[in-house]
Amino acid sequence: MPAAQYQRLPSSPRDEDREASARAPSPKRPIDPRFDRPPPAAWKRIALILFLAFLFWLSYAIRPTKQSAKPEVIYASRDITNANGTRDQKSALAFEIRNACMEVGAFYITGHGVHHETIDGLLSAMKAYFSLPLETKMKLYHKTVGNFQGYAPLLDSNIDPSNRGDLLEAFGVGWKLLVLENDETSGNNDLPKAGTNIWPLEPAGFREAYLNYYHAALAVGNMLYRLFALALDLPETYFDKTMESAHDMRAMHYPPQTGPVDDRIVGLGAHTDFKCFTILWQEPGIQALQVLNSERQWINVTPIPGTLVVNIADQLGRWTNEVFRSPVHRAVNRSGMERYSIAVFFGTNSDVQIEPIPSCISLDRPVKYEPISAGDYERKRIEAMFYQGTP
Repeated sequence: MPAAQYQRLPSSPRDEDREASARAPSPKRPIDPRFDRPPPAAWKRIALILFLAFLFWLSYAIRPTKQSAKPEVIYASRDITNANGTRDQKSALAFEIRNACMEVGAFYITGHGVHHETIDGLLSAMKAYFSLPLETKMKLYHKTVGNFQGYAPLLDSNIDPSNRGDLLEAFGVGWKLLVLENDETSGNNDLPKAGTNIWPLEPAGFREAYLNYYHAALAVGNMLYRLFALALDLPETYFDKTMESAHDMRAMHYPPQTGPVDDRIVGLGAHTDFKCFTILWQEPGIQALQVLNSERQWINVTPIPGTLVVNIADQLGRWTNEVFRSPVHRAVNRSGMERYSIAVFFGTNSDVQIEPIPSCISLDRPVKYEPISAGDYERKRIEAMFYQGTP
């Protein structure tokens, strides 16, 4: 039987259309999100990006609101009228001061009892003294008379090693100011600032005005020592026997900085004070004092009439194992005017060992410093200030 013969039938137009459609590329259809999903690896990348974006938003949303740095320095002034009041009054005042010492280390005080007549008397004497010819003032140059007492000219000190000198002149006396009627040597002359105080012959009344202010400030310092003791939960008289003759005073004059300003020459470079605390009077209307806050910003300590500024210094900072802060501060006189200030530095007797008070030591606050005598610590700081040279 002959093999079957097959003949291809002619294609119909419809068949030809189907074949042409099969050969032509398929048109792209829209992506349907219900069925067209990225592969798993892409999902992981997307999830990671979304998670990182969420973390960035969260860190921004819950960040602490940035507070003005000014309250770290400018507290409502502490009225210390109640420093000699009832125990409850003193305790309440000590609590306020404790907070200021822990948070900033500097605060204003009012009700201090230093009368404006006393301040004005010394200010007039200072202006007269610092206006004398340089050769007259240099007769009492402190490096010549010894024990860091006497006159210090412009750029004589350089308290901040990164600077080129301090643009101030000063007259200072040593630790034995408690002897008012005579200046005979008392104590050990090997101790810092021991020995005979020296006084200029002019202007008339300089010594009297100087000591009048000192003894008024001394009464304030004695009250503060007792308030500090209460603030540390110590007996009120804890510091009484350690600071019988350990205080210094400097009258200071800052000339205006005019013309091109060298940023490495300021009135007084950045530093911490090295006794226990300082009481400062600053001339109203002339801004210069600045304190470095916790955000590393320089904050103006504006002169307020009728107030004194108190700042904690290194020895009390070491004594309290840094419960009390010794703040970094400086003076920059860009006011275009002469500036005058008076600082009384309250310390402790030179043979006292400065070591952390037991109540200031805990597991969370271990001992931060080795013991050192107040005299040795002060001597090192003073020598670095006046003899390290300028870079």
